Amino acid sequence: MSGIFNLFGDEWEGGRDRPGWQWRYTSVAERLGAQRIGAGLYEIAPGQKMFPYHWHLVEEEWLIVLAGEPTLRTPEGERRLAPGDCAVFRRGPEGAHLVANETDEPVRVLMLSSDDGAPAEICFYPDGGKVGLFGPNVRKILDENAELDYFAGEEPES
Repeated sequence: MSGIFNLFGDEWEGGRDRPGWQWRYTSVAERLGAQRIGAGLYEIAPGQKMFPYHWHLVEEEWLIVLAGEPTLRTPEGERRLAPGDCAVFRRGPEGAHLVANETDEPVRVLMLSSDDGAPAEICFYPDGGKVGLFGPNVRKILDENAELDYFAGEEPES
């Protein structure tokens, strides 16, 4: 039998405590020993957000609401969700999303992500004008307008 994990339990690995972005987290995928699908359980505190508005270049994500009523922002606008609601965030700008808890009760969501075997991910943050580069031993958040010539800093050999 594969691993078992209860999504309604109270086992957390960590989280974020930054004002405006407070939540608890556990990797369901790791607890189950999953190899091809990512799964993270989040509990978002009242009045907080999960991550800044963003979209992925490599991963597709799903959101499944387990408890509470989060507000979902997408390119189509904002919408209040209810337990049992699912949403998909495809790769590219059309999959941009932000999950917020605008209620007085905690919100619990399960985020699933594809694993196409890619060792890295690139995320774009339209509101902040940032791009994130993530991979083994790499975690960079850069200004999306910072560009160099391909040969910048390279000296021709004499």
